[in-house]
Amino acid sequence: MKRVNTVLAALVVVAGFYFGLSFLIGGADAAAGFGISPWPTDGGSGYYIVKGVRDIAYGLTALILLLMGHRKALGFVILADTVMPLGDCIAVMTHGGTVAYALAVHGSAAVLVALIGVLLLVEQRRK
Repeated sequence: MKRVNTVLAALVVVAGFYFGLSFLIGGADAAAGFGISPWPTDGGSGYYIVKGVRDIAYGLTALILLLMGHRKALGFVILADTVMPLGDCIAVMTHGGTVAYALAVHGSAAVLVALIGVLLLVEQRRK
């Protein structure tokens, strides 16, 4: 179970870096897949930076805890990070996106992130 959880936690880290860098490098392209339309008329460049840095920061936090072996803290941090895809889901539903898209993309991400956090915490209880 520990190996599987390590791989899943590493995927959380990779996802944070992937989404963060996607918004920093190709903001408009990344934003097109987010689910909110229309985008700001100014190009939304400030939004891309905020979104990119946010995702990289959560990836770095998880990476540090993973590398240091603080698996219980990592589980709690990943569980707390569930707030981000939940917030994204609500943002899409309330700002021009469809409920189906919001749930399929951001809702499923929230469930997956929560599951990974719980698995890491359950792993710690079994020791």
